[in-house]
Amino acid sequence: MSSVLFKPYKINEDLTLKNRVVLAPLTRARCVGNIPGLPHHVEYYVQRASAGLIITEGTAISIQGDGWDQCAHIYAPEHVEGWKKVTSAVHEEGGAIFVQLWHTGRVSHSSFHGLQPVGPSAIAANGIAHAKDGLKAPYEVPRALDIEEIPKIVEEYRHAAQSAKDAGFDGVEIHAANGYLLDQFIQSHSNQRTDKYGGSHENRARLLNEV
Repeated sequence: MSSVLFKPYKINEDLTLKNRVVLAPLTRARCVGNIPGLPHHVEYYVQRASAGLIITEGTAISIQGDGWDQCAHIYAPEHVEGWKKVTSAVHEEGGAIFVQLWHTGRVSHSSFHGLQPVGPSAIAANGIAHAKDGLKAPYEVPRALDIEEIPKIVEEYRHAAQSAKDAGFDGVEIHAANGYLLDQFIQSHSNQRTDKYGGSHENRARLLNEV
């Protein structure tokens, strides 16, 4: 194994990783009530703090963005306070930690929040959703976001990023793959809009670029 892996890596003037090992995001489903920072949650991240960088589990930026049972959230004061327990414990071990910001879009389910899932177009995903309390159900047809609503989505990402900063994270990662909201806008099979967020590659990437 190359010794380069264990050499420090400078990300910017404020953050240098102690090595180049990165823990990828792994969905935990251990945040009871969607509140991070319970003892077992803190312990999980502390056990991995020897990595140069930890990237957390996918963390919902809004109630409607939630699409996984007992996933962590990061938009309310109680979420910030819970995450502070995680970040401070990781920092005490000499680690660095980013939070992965997540909106599941059309692959959410109304059982999580009582709301119709949203997406770029009113096209349901194929397959079975992982609904609340471990139940499984067909994916629901999402409500296509009105163009006037899209700035609100961008604002939710901004607010989540500010919440992450307040919680002591060293940075954020934007989840823009795997069929979640931002990827739904990018993919032509889930995005059939005719406005400035649909059609061309540039238009379908617009929301991601705005975020």
